[in-house]
Amino acid sequence: MPIAIGEMRAVADTADVLGEVPLWDAATGTLTWIDIMKPGCHRFEPATGAVTSWTPPEKLGSWALRASGGMLTAGRGGLGLWDPEAGTFERLASPEADRPGNMLNDGRTDPRGRFVVGSMDKMLTGPNGRLWRVDPDRTVTLLQDADIWLPNSIAWSPDGRTFYLGDSRTKLIFAYDWDLDTGIPSNRRVFADTSAIPGEPDGSSVDAEGFLWNARFDGSCLARFAPDGRLDRIVPTPVSRPSHCTFGGPDLKTLFITTARFRLPPDRLAAEPMAGALLAAEVSVAGLPEPVWG
Repeated sequence: MPIAIGEMRAVADTADVLGEVPLWDAATGTLTWIDIMKPGCHRFEPATGAVTSWTPPEKLGSWALRASGGMLTAGRGGLGLWDPEAGTFERLASPEADRPGNMLNDGRTDPRGRFVVGSMDKMLTGPNGRLWRVDPDRTVTLLQDADIWLPNSIAWSPDGRTFYLGDSRTKLIFAYDWDLDTGIPSNRRVFADTSAIPGEPDGSSVDAEGFLWNARFDGSCLARFAPDGRLDRIVPTPVSRPSHCTFGGPDLKTLFITTARFRLPPDRLAAEPMAGALLAAEVSVAGLPEPVWG
């Protein structure tokens, strides 16, 4: 059944250099996301329209809601526990310490409360990234140590048994079997070759019907893929660099999209007044509740 998508609007004009990883916190009714370049962190309250911003202790690649409050962060120095309201930060681990040319990038929490994050070579000299799992007991486990250029699009199917990982450099989105009991991925295969779609695969979220929504950086759109990898539809955006998307609101039917102003020349910025803002649109399909780490 075709889905309906309302008009996209800017709900928070934060002028992000590169907004990323929007996550809906059902407990507080707020949407939080990061600017990985400024760096910055913003929280939006749809009920009031209020936006609160903080400066993180380091540049972040991704983050997770934390059961005890605050955030699990994946940043330039490694993993950390940050509470922006309390102003506290604790270094948890530095899994890429043996590869100083690498940094942590996209990450997400699986349905059992385990955080999975990918790393990348900062200079993209090769597929030198890795995939890590961070358990609630703070154990850090290496899941994949090969064939990762620029990890993005981390998400899970509604039943939690399929794990998605995209590579912005190769424009491929992979699917894996995900063992919910062990948190181990296996049987990697190409879910979607997106090279014929405008832009590069950036952040993704999965809706309640099992369709994956992928932000197409430099593509001026989102792409919605069916569970079998078929391209279901292209959703145009009023910016050329949508960077990530998620679902929020009381019924999880508000689609939130982060965007970027990163390296856009003045004429492009003038033509894209919403670049760097948080966008939102009402949709007729619900998203999935966001798991918390810990």
